[in-house]
Amino acid sequence: MMQLLAHYRISSGYDRFKSAFDADAEDRGHNSLSVLQLWREDDSNIWALYDVADAAAARAYLNGAADVFNSQAGVMATDFHFVETA
Repeated sequence: MMQLLAHYRISSGYDRFKSAFDADAEDRGHNSLSVLQLWREDDSNIWALYDVADAAAARAYLNGAADVFNSQAGVMATDFHFVETA
């Protein structure tokens, strides 16, 4: 099973991020990403764990359409790691 560990560095505060994150749920779902966990490290760092049904679709989304979410959520930088259960 493939999963994605995502780190979002944000500038706008958690409330703006969370509102945009919730609004983006349908787009993520259409691109093979299902949220398993969302963690708030502090006011600038958010981590998410996703289940990935189709890695190619998820990568395509992260490399393109996710830019709209990033701008709405105040995301300054992202770091994504596709991992599999060992």
